[in-house]
Amino acid sequence: MAVIKGQAYGHGLIEVARALDSENLPFFGVANAAEARLLHEADIKTTPYLLGATLPSEREEIAARKWTPCLCSIDEISHFNSLGSQKMHPIKAHLALDTGMGRGGFLPEQLGSALEKLKNSPGIQLTGVGSHLPVADEDPTFTTTQYQLFDDLIASIPRPTNTPFHIHLANSAGLLNFKSQTTNLTRPGLMLYGASPIPDKQPLLRPAMTLKSQISVINHLPKGHGVSYGRTILSRDTKAAVLGIGYGDGYPRALSKQNTQVLIHNTPCPVIGRVTMDQLIVDITDLKHDCHPGDEAILFGKNLLVTDLAQKANTIPWEILTQLTPRVTRIYC
Repeated sequence: MAVIKGQAYGHGLIEVARALDSENLPFFGVANAAEARLLHEADIKTTPYLLGATLPSEREEIAARKWTPCLCSIDEISHFNSLGSQKMHPIKAHLALDTGMGRGGFLPEQLGSALEKLKNSPGIQLTGVGSHLPVADEDPTFTTTQYQLFDDLIASIPRPTNTPFHIHLANSAGLLNFKSQTTNLTRPGLMLYGASPIPDKQPLLRPAMTLKSQISVINHLPKGHGVSYGRTILSRDTKAAVLGIGYGDGYPRALSKQNTQVLIHNTPCPVIGRVTMDQLIVDITDLKHDCHPGDEAILFGKNLLVTDLAQKANTIPWEILTQLTPRVTRIYC
């Protein structure tokens, strides 16, 4: 299942879906019915899978368009059963288990009652079961225990023998670092876009996105001059390049004064002063190449990892990627 929620982690929902639509994937993982609707309107053929609980107002459309929900509550089971019975065809759905995330699904002690409810719900065809890993990139001990719990629970769930039944647990970190005894489906998200949640696995991946800007103007500023809001005082005469990108584009303001660099002519150049809404300032004093307005600057990509920037900004790469705003032009190669 290719997870393409959040505008495909900032890469562009429809463009990524089109690139993957011919790969014969069972599902595209989306956050809600609104994202699934965008795929439908773009004539994407791969089935949307709703990764979280659904609202009552969304369920009729989900049933009508034959999207796959994950059932997180008895209320959802009852409502989807009613819709499936009305439409004279069972709704294909997965059962969500809570094995430690605390965000939705049935706890292990609630599994029996959920299965009993499903047994008496002819409007639903159970076609899979899944759970989610909260700390696969942080706590291997808990995650190993969680895998064992999930595998044990799967043994108690009746499965059809003549139709596909999807069992899934692993996100990117789970796929890179752990192994289930029962699953036959994985849900790569971050790693699908070439960023690893496990640092030592990064060499296995190639970033799909390069974030670029251009130099708009070059200023020669004297020692002691202030730079940007808050007036960062220059300790030397400085050749300063202004880039036309800022936090209004999704480049984090938290990267101010964190020894952050951008690449100009393949050379690291430090960001100086605070990142502003529409611009940031870079010290190109030591750059060996001639620089001119219009020259390209790379803010992250294969040689300047978004995961490293996230660490400097005290956040996570998921947040940086998904917060890139619509005014950043996407160019697809």
